Amino acid sequence: MTEVHGHCDERFAGVRAAFEANFRDRDELGAAVAVFVDGRPVADLWGGWADRARTRPWERDTVVNVWSTTKGVTSLCAHLLADRGLLDLDAEVARYWPEFAANGKEHVLVRHLLSHRSGLAGLRDPLSEAQLYDWESTVSRLAAAEPLWEPGSVSGYHALLFGHLIGEVIRRITGLLPSAFLEQEITGPLGIDFTIGLPEKEYGRAAELISPPAMTSTQQAALLAALTPVSVAALANPPLGAPAANSPAWRAAEIPAAGGHGTARAVGELYGLLAGQRGLLSPEAVERVREGQGSCRDLVLGAQLGRDTEIGLGVWLSGEHGSYGPDPRAFGHDGFGGSCGLADPDAGVSLGYVMNRMGPHIADDPRKSALVDAVYAAL
Repeated sequence: MTEVHGHCDERFAGVRAAFEANFRDRDELGAAVAVFVDGRPVADLWGGWADRARTRPWERDTVVNVWSTTKGVTSLCAHLLADRGLLDLDAEVARYWPEFAANGKEHVLVRHLLSHRSGLAGLRDPLSEAQLYDWESTVSRLAAAEPLWEPGSVSGYHALLFGHLIGEVIRRITGLLPSAFLEQEITGPLGIDFTIGLPEKEYGRAAELISPPAMTSTQQAALLAALTPVSVAALANPPLGAPAANSPAWRAAEIPAAGGHGTARAVGELYGLLAGQRGLLSPEAVERVREGQGSCRDLVLGAQLGRDTEIGLGVWLSGEHGSYGPDPRAFGHDGFGGSCGLADPDAGVSLGYVMNRMGPHIADDPRKSALVDAVYAAL
């Protein structure tokens, strides 16, 4: 049995039981989960190992790359600017970033960036890891690119470039990259242990990401059958995995779509801010976050998920499938391999789940789903 550390209110004992079951039954290696109700921590648990060799225990302050769970945090930065009257989500992107108007993108709106409807899920031309890490080069290529489909018509998950798109708008308004804006305006003042990228001085407490299990031939065939030019551009240009995310180059880069590092506690706190906790966002801003942009079969993830989904403004809505609890208007974001941030403004709940052994599921990893189910059973 893996020893679990931390605290859990008696009412939420089921969360501890589900977390322990993840180690026992679902091949968890190292992980943490934190749950907040009305901003108060009711569960803050961690356990297992921070490395494949099992030489470093997962500690209270262990951080790990959370992949696309970062997108909700970057979206929080945009919503804070909108709440301050500095960003109009219904404005054309070119108002803030004039070069972006090239090649038929003059009418793309800021809300299209946040809802993955800009037509720029990826680039047509090859994009290397080194080029991705070069902010100026990548945003220049995005500004010059032609959309892959009609902007605003349907969503197509912007797996890697979401953060460059909305992040450049943030930079044009504030003069700061998203990582610096986040630290200056949110995590620094509020003492939240989350960064986009990871400073070298923090490497010693970073968990090692472990690649998902190899796919079977049947799974490989199904994946290949689902691939389209749009999904290839979004998910495999460039192809990235655990080895890249463990590298100093990745940690030093500005990747606001997938390069966030933090504790489960920090993820839960940040998604709690999106739910209106601690008063960072106004009630009107919280409603904007979860303003549905229309249910559809996503051009990138739809075939793999096998169902329609609906994206709000920077987050995925729980919907009928209940990805983030039984309230369809609850919301959150999953990260590649299993991590998750969840916010339910109506219930006053937020959750952060982070781990290092990546699973094979594109969304709704069984470990995450067990924890979410346990939270709502307690409520």
